[in-house]
Amino acid sequence: MDERPVLFFDSGVGGLSVLAAARALLPRMPAVYVADSAGFPYGTKSEAEIGARVPALLGRLAERYRPRLIVIACNTASTIALAAVRSALDLPVVGTVPAIKVAAAHSRSRVIGVLGTDATVRQPYVDDLAAQFASDCRVLRHGSAELVALAEARLRGDPADPSRYRAILAGLFDQPGGDRIDTIVNACTHFPLVEHELRAAAPHPVAFVDGSAGIARRIAFLTEGQAWPVIAPPGLAVFTGGVSDAARLGDALAGHGLTTVETL
Repeated sequence: MDERPVLFFDSGVGGLSVLAAARALLPRMPAVYVADSAGFPYGTKSEAEIGARVPALLGRLAERYRPRLIVIACNTASTIALAAVRSALDLPVVGTVPAIKVAAAHSRSRVIGVLGTDATVRQPYVDDLAAQFASDCRVLRHGSAELVALAEARLRGDPADPSRYRAILAGLFDQPGGDRIDTIVNACTHFPLVEHELRAAAPHPVAFVDGSAGIARRIAFLTEGQAWPVIAPPGLAVFTGGVSDAARLGDALAGHGLTTVETL
């Protein structure tokens, strides 16, 4: 029996959407979830800041928790620091990238929206994905730090005015050609946590896609043949900063099997 965990890493609680998909596919998976609350939010930081912080922090986490695999459950951290993390660590590292390929396969209007953080939507990596998988599509982008905050607040139980979601989506739909968007990529792992609110706020029906299911399949592939506990042990949630919000996040964490909380 191998109790080494899979370590999920994000700037906040957005990566819980990825953990949920992985748990659905691998119910016996031991898990450690790390929220870099001391560095939150990533989307407003520079590439240099994220490129220096993430590899160093994941090196410490790998030493402390001895995971069998690390999932960077954050689009911003992945598009900037994934290569550096893989070079620094001698274990499998799975990243999270905008699901533009999935959106292009789904879209009929051939106009796709990419909704992410400011740091993610400006990355050349997104240009490359669009050129490779959606060359016949119009790909419109919008970055929103506010939507990250709304997702964090929702998990704490704080309500939000629906007009805030409508205003955020207007950043996509009000662009030239935006009225033809039929598929939106949730290019931040926080955003699936408020997908219901986004659907309700959209000016016309659209599909929302993200990469969580693909990440879960990748974890399963990389751990194929490895032993798992008979029953998944209680999961651990780790915050790099204060845990003042941990009590308010208790139900959400427990709902994802994370019953113990500690500070790094």
